[in-house]
Amino acid sequence: MSQTRSADRNETGPDRGVLPQRLAGLGAALMVLMPLAMWLANRSAPLTLGLAAALLLAAAAAAGSSREVAARLRRLLATPPGLALAAFLGWALLSILWSHDKAASLRAWGELALPIVFALALAASGRFRPRPTWLRALAFAILLACLLVMVELASGLSQRAALGLGKLMSFVFNRPAITALVLAAPTIHGLWSLPEGRRFDRILAIALALAVAACALRSESASARLGVAVCALCWGLAALWPRLTLTAAGCAFVVAMAMAPVLGIAARDGLPSLILNRFAVMTGQARIDIWLSFGEVARARPLAGAGFGTSATMHRNPVVAEVAPEHRLLLGAGHPHDMPLQAWAETGAVGAGLLVLAGLLLLARLRRLPAREMAPRLALFAAAFAISVVGHGAWQGWWIAVLGAGILWFGPGAARPQGEDHG
Repeated sequence: MSQTRSADRNETGPDRGVLPQRLAGLGAALMVLMPLAMWLANRSAPLTLGLAAALLLAAAAAAGSSREVAARLRRLLATPPGLALAAFLGWALLSILWSHDKAASLRAWGELALPIVFALALAASGRFRPRPTWLRALAFAILLACLLVMVELASGLSQRAALGLGKLMSFVFNRPAITALVLAAPTIHGLWSLPEGRRFDRILAIALALAVAACALRSESASARLGVAVCALCWGLAALWPRLTLTAAGCAFVVAMAMAPVLGIAARDGLPSLILNRFAVMTGQARIDIWLSFGEVARARPLAGAGFGTSATMHRNPVVAEVAPEHRLLLGAGHPHDMPLQAWAETGAVGAGLLVLAGLLLLARLRRLPAREMAPRLALFAAAFAISVVGHGAWQGWWIAVLGAGILWFGPGAARPQGEDHG
């Protein structure tokens, strides 16, 4: 036991007193509080992640580890997925040159880039380790957030009305439900894998899984329900047939990205009305109509797209002249409700291709992990992509921040094959 404690101290770098430990503890506490912060204010994840990153970087600086932080950051950026993601961010920034609203596009780019920077900074700090205590605390925070969501929905949002907490609309809990799912995946895996206190931790992991599923079912978010189903199915299949499931997930990812420009046509011609009528208005025919409209934009600008961040005001873009009159109205919907289609419409085949490359490189790294480590990470990848295929704007800061936090909670070796440096 003493050897384990000594190793834990060595992992976090040189000890220069209590200040680094306190700063790191505050940063980790903010990471734990993210699901509750998202319940309270459903766009707060980027702020929470940014503050946590600042505290953990400060902890590293106070411990005299600034050089190690820079070295870790270089290693993270030099990984193949890191290079591909950086290339996409660079292309997206360049595409703003042909946007019809450059200021809005630049703001959208910042909303995407900032959470990525925060997550990278937090990982590079070397001070965040999902220890058993923090995993248990996060599990209870997610459980409480799910309970609060379900209580508020059951009571008609009376608590929110009494406290004056923003919009009194039940859809405000869609983002907290998705946040609970994303953060639950690494938490359940971490708790199930702990060598000490196994019975309690596994009971807590099961309770967490049930609470997240119940929250998704009770919420209005079809995306959250789809994410829960895909996560559970992929996790189970990957545990039994890891290579086959990984290959299937990779193929589904590539096909979904490749067919995005004709998604609306495929859905219109391939989905019978019996199925469509089972969905709510905005998840049925109206969403297909939106896909048809933005699909025409993607096909009109196949190589370079209409410019990053233009979906919000696509109805004012000059490309409207190349869209059929009957499909122009829904270009004012704000976004295509489909991440691959949004990538195609805004950044063209170049941007979509870079995202495909980044995803495949990440899956290739997961392939080299042991099956028990690969399964939960693949499940989160599949669930997140499923949500993005039917969800709202692809570049929203809260979504990117939550994904970054989910990856970080898997620990320092989240996407590293065995034998690589875990610093």
